[in-house]
Amino acid sequence: MTDSQIIQVATPDGPMPAEWFAPSGEVTATVVVCQEIFGVTDYIRGRCRDLAAEGYGVLAPHFYWRLGPEGAAPEITEAGPEALEQAMGLVGRLDFEAAVADGAAAVESLRSSGSGGVGLLGFCFGGGLAFAVAARTSPAALVSYYGSALPSLLDLAPQVGAPSLHHFGEADSFIDLEAQRLVRNAVTPQGARWESHPGADHAFDNSVGPWHHPEASARAWATTLTFLHHHLQPA
Repeated sequence: MTDSQIIQVATPDGPMPAEWFAPSGEVTATVVVCQEIFGVTDYIRGRCRDLAAEGYGVLAPHFYWRLGPEGAAPEITEAGPEALEQAMGLVGRLDFEAAVADGAAAVESLRSSGSGGVGLLGFCFGGGLAFAVAARTSPAALVSYYGSALPSLLDLAPQVGAPSLHHFGEADSFIDLEAQRLVRNAVTPQGARWESHPGADHAFDNSVGPWHHPEASARAWATTLTFLHHHLQPA
């Protein structure tokens, strides 16, 4: 398996930088990974490498690319004391519909390469973004971790026909149990699988962040890999 390389994905507004993680062998299935609120961080890169080690070609778009100088996404030090404030500022400036179009362009770029099925995986901000992209592109599979925008995107649920898996922590301090209930009631009629993780807060998968829950993280990741393998079937 090689480390990542920066490639450019064509979008209606120009080239979007994205990081490509190749498996050691032939690419037979691919995954678009939608970043958390902090951007394409070392944590996100680590998960991309984990997927590449499982045989997937993985593309991580820099969705904040319009907000930095000359098409480069602003850098946020996730462990820094001002990281959340900086990230919230970027999200506040982001054109969400443009980001959805960018995600769709990333999916279509992989689809056109002929490298097997294309899945979507998103964390936090990216969990909601991946859901919206799935409504537009019909990927082979969707996995959303504690999608922070999901409560405001429920009108899209009937349009998400892809096999879907949603992870939420039962102690999520950003998306409470009532909001989770509304999301669950909207997505499960379409056949989505719902996984609740007792004692886990928001961003429980992020080993760098303050809410990391090792047991929930390991359990959710094992479920995610099984789900992706079933629907994408990499060699």
